[in-house]
Amino acid sequence: MQLRCALSVCHVLMLVLCLSTAEDFDWTKNNYGSFYYGTFPTGFSWGAGGSAYQTEGAWDKDGKGLSIWDVFSHKKGKIQLNDTGDSSCESYYKIKDDVSLMKELRLNHYRFSISWPRIIPTADHVNEKGIQYYDELIDHLLENNITPIVTLYHWDLPQVLQEKYSGWQNISMINHFNDYANLCFEKFGDRVKHWITFNNPWSVAVEGYETGEHAPGLKLRGTGAYRAAHHIIKAHAKVWHTYDTQWRAKQKGLVGVSLAGDWGEPVDISNQKDIEAAERYVQFYLGWFATPMFHGDYPQVMKDFVGRKSAQQGLGTSRLPSFSPQEKSYIKGTCDFLGIGHFTTRYITNRNDPPGRSSSSYFTDRDLAELVDPRWPDPGSEWLYSVPWGFRRLLNFVKTQYGNPMIYVTENGVSEKMMCTELCDEWRIQYYKEYINEMLKAIRDGVNVKGYTAWSLLDKFEWDEGFSERFGLYYVDFRNKNKPRYPKASVQFYKRIISSNGFPNQREVENWRRKAVEMCSSSNQLLAADPLTSHMEMVTEIVVPTVCTLSILISAVLLMFLLRRRN
Repeated sequence: MQLRCALSVCHVLMLVLCLSTAEDFDWTKNNYGSFYYGTFPTGFSWGAGGSAYQTEGAWDKDGKGLSIWDVFSHKKGKIQLNDTGDSSCESYYKIKDDVSLMKELRLNHYRFSISWPRIIPTADHVNEKGIQYYDELIDHLLENNITPIVTLYHWDLPQVLQEKYSGWQNISMINHFNDYANLCFEKFGDRVKHWITFNNPWSVAVEGYETGEHAPGLKLRGTGAYRAAHHIIKAHAKVWHTYDTQWRAKQKGLVGVSLAGDWGEPVDISNQKDIEAAERYVQFYLGWFATPMFHGDYPQVMKDFVGRKSAQQGLGTSRLPSFSPQEKSYIKGTCDFLGIGHFTTRYITNRNDPPGRSSSSYFTDRDLAELVDPRWPDPGSEWLYSVPWGFRRLLNFVKTQYGNPMIYVTENGVSEKMMCTELCDEWRIQYYKEYINEMLKAIRDGVNVKGYTAWSLLDKFEWDEGFSERFGLYYVDFRNKNKPRYPKASVQFYKRIISSNGFPNQREVENWRRKAVEMCSSSNQLLAADPLTSHMEMVTEIVVPTVCTLSILISAVLLMFLLRRRN
């Protein structure tokens, strides 16, 4: 698990990852504080994103089936404050409203996911109303010159498949996922040209099947995450081949994957074990999925460490499954583009975790400890520290390791965890400014980044944290049944970056910040009046009908009393 430590000397170290050096990127240089003014390549795509379960609501409407997150969130104690995504942002009913926000931002693309149980509620039934919803969303985006980037699986597995097959623990999921993807290609592929098979399969595997923090909530320590990941990788490959052989020639689209990748930096650059531990951290995280898709097999360090620890436990085979020669060939090269979801960085040091039958886990297999610098800003999620320089280093790592693939940044953003409403999110402006600038530096290094997706368009349901954390550019008032949206200051700042395609000069960028903060003050005043509006709605919708009902009952009782006296 994540360990926090006061590293008073870490921020002055000139850190280097020796195992994966790039010829045109100097890992020894410490340019953490520098800012580069310049613009992105012509045609660079700017976007924002969200996902089905986090935003749509309408969890049981129009024929939608149960997802594992519907079931998981309805169990008491699983989610902060027992929140659920039952209604969330109500985006299911707000297509035009939300697309108008995107148009105001001048987005080039919008990344969203399709809810598998909304279009296939049971194993063999297609829900036409679900198809119609995504048709309308895609069409409305295109009418407004916004490119849809569509994720097939953002964690909301149909509950029926979890109950029947134990979800991603079962190899049969590969064919079920392929059938679902094939339906999506058939129904939407004439208009959708960018497909993402899986969003952050690391979380699906580790948090869903190892720690149990996420749906389906299984705690299969030491085996569950590896088995789930193995099936997910093979499912991704099968869907890529299905598109390649059946749809690519006529639809001319691309199929990729979105992988999470925190950067790992060695604590002590003079210690070879720390350098190797930092490499191991990234390989067990990003490399676990990317290496098979680009090179055909798991990272050698994963095979070595999990295999050795399995043997020390007395197991006959490694807890990390293996691919056959045919499977390696089939999986290799199944990424037309690589989606990167990046939020933060860790310092990494070597730590020996002796194996034990009862204590084996994905985390102890890595033999490392994660550390943070207490000076790193952490405005929201307990795991998310603002460390911009790690982003450039991660992107250069991808370039070196995987042959400089086409990259779309599919998630990048920062949360806040505040009880009160705050639209003047200056810390988010700073986060976006610094992280986007590090991405621009990576492009100057030669990294092939084609687009960037701010995470997220709206405040939304944040999985096990419920609504206690907010990532949105737009504030959503979840207390109000209409779920109104209000722009935060970061909306105006991001809009300026998009319009300028980068950072023209220091004076202009500082002016963006000043104007954004000025504009958010008026939005704050508007939102401050909203509780009164919500109160009046409550009076109208709850109090007035209740009083009327009580008046009718009292009148009836009085009438009965008078009639009895007359008799």
